[in-house]
Amino acid sequence: MEKDQIILLEDRGLISISGEDVKNFLQNIITNDIEKVNSSTSIFSALFTPQGKYLFEFFLIKSKNGYFLDCDNKFTNGIINYLLKYRLRSKVEIKDISSEFVIGLISLEKFLDIQKEVNKNVDTIEFRDSPLFLDPRNKNLGARVVSSLEKLHLTIKKLNLKIIKPDTYFAKAHSLGIPIKGIENLKDQLFGLEANFEELNAIDFKKGCYIGQENTARMKLKEKLRRRLLPISSTKKLNIGEEIFYNKIKIGKILIEQPCPFGLVKVVDPNVEEFENKELLANNKKCRILKSV
Repeated sequence: MEKDQIILLEDRGLISISGEDVKNFLQNIITNDIEKVNSSTSIFSALFTPQGKYLFEFFLIKSKNGYFLDCDNKFTNGIINYLLKYRLRSKVEIKDISSEFVIGLISLEKFLDIQKEVNKNVDTIEFRDSPLFLDPRNKNLGARVVSSLEKLHLTIKKLNLKIIKPDTYFAKAHSLGIPIKGIENLKDQLFGLEANFEELNAIDFKKGCYIGQENTARMKLKEKLRRRLLPISSTKKLNIGEEIFYNKIKIGKILIEQPCPFGLVKVVDPNVEEFENKELLANNKKCRILKSV
């Protein structure tokens, strides 16, 4: 993405979470530390099953009354239902505000310019009454803005930005090993650590208990991670469920298909270093690992 460009993500949902008990409520269920979230810091986080498997991923941003949760719109209803299930008697209000807001993406370079303009050297800033934050997974993915559609178009005009299609963002994320499209196919298919959530800054191992924490901590402590979600490149269409082979040894399977495929791949026995730059086969279609963690 160029400095004068902006991407509007039409496939995002936004949930407002507020109320007297909201901080403790979220702290007990999310994988990251809600105490980190303030007007200067936003986080990437997740919800796991009790066994530590992938359920949902999202960003948490401080709002005036609580928090914004920025998620894939295929996850919106599922996340709301999950939160309602655990709310019990907590004084927490959960509301889908997706129709009122839009998520925009700008380049890292543009964000740094805005930082200078507002004279704030922090990763989350307020710009024209809207939170603007560097992607906590990887700053090379640029910055996200959470704004009403009306305000965002005024911001686009003020900053002289051109709206472009999101393809460059999806391709950049794929090259960095970060899945964007098709993540709904990961649900219950792999552990959070296998989804590289430690490397993507989604897990805080010092915060204490959350749902799935025990098994996640045990896997990290005992170094039991044997598979990882890795980006796959191929000139052919790869399909979900196709097995990946190296020298006739099964090393994984496709979990996310085109346009940006990912596979759950062994990283030991054989070690990923042995085949990360080699030709692999998925249902007799040539492919390779784009990037190992």
